[in-house]
Amino acid sequence: MLSRAAAVLVIIDIQGNLAQAMFDKDNLFANNIKLIKGFKALGLPIIVTEQTPGKLGNTLSEIAAELAGIKPIAKESFSCWPNADFHEQLEALSRRHVVLTGIETHVCVYQTALDLLANGYSIHLVADAVSSRAPQNRQIGIDAMKSAGAQIASTEMVLFELLRTAADHKSKDIFKIVK
Repeated sequence: MLSRAAAVLVIIDIQGNLAQAMFDKDNLFANNIKLIKGFKALGLPIIVTEQTPGKLGNTLSEIAAELAGIKPIAKESFSCWPNADFHEQLEALSRRHVVLTGIETHVCVYQTALDLLANGYSIHLVADAVSSRAPQNRQIGIDAMKSAGAQIASTEMVLFELLRTAADHKSKDIFKIVK
């Protein structure tokens, strides 16, 4: 079960023209925005990456607009883990529950999940907040991460799991986000 004391949101490479080529992109974008708003409302950390931004472009403007004050980490490796800036930022948080979203499910998200699992992190893959250009690659990536030990969740599952009770003073904020 996710814990506010241990959770961090990691958004992988939702950028440029590649983001526009994703299967079910409107839901991908909307669910990532809900997660960002929810994590911000709960005061939880967010890490964002960009795959070779000089070539692929920057984080999508709709997503970037919600990330004021969060500087994306540029990377070249498909997995985020080998990137020193990512590795250091994640380790400095001392949080072991990684809520994982982004693109492409079967490449960067998948490889990051496997590396994080191998290094003792708990992965909570948000299935409705990841995508690939082809739906079958998206599904293959989700299945492979589940087989490797990732927990599969949805945007609302994650937000309500972090909230835990309607009596929480943040519940009104979360209810507004998901409706």
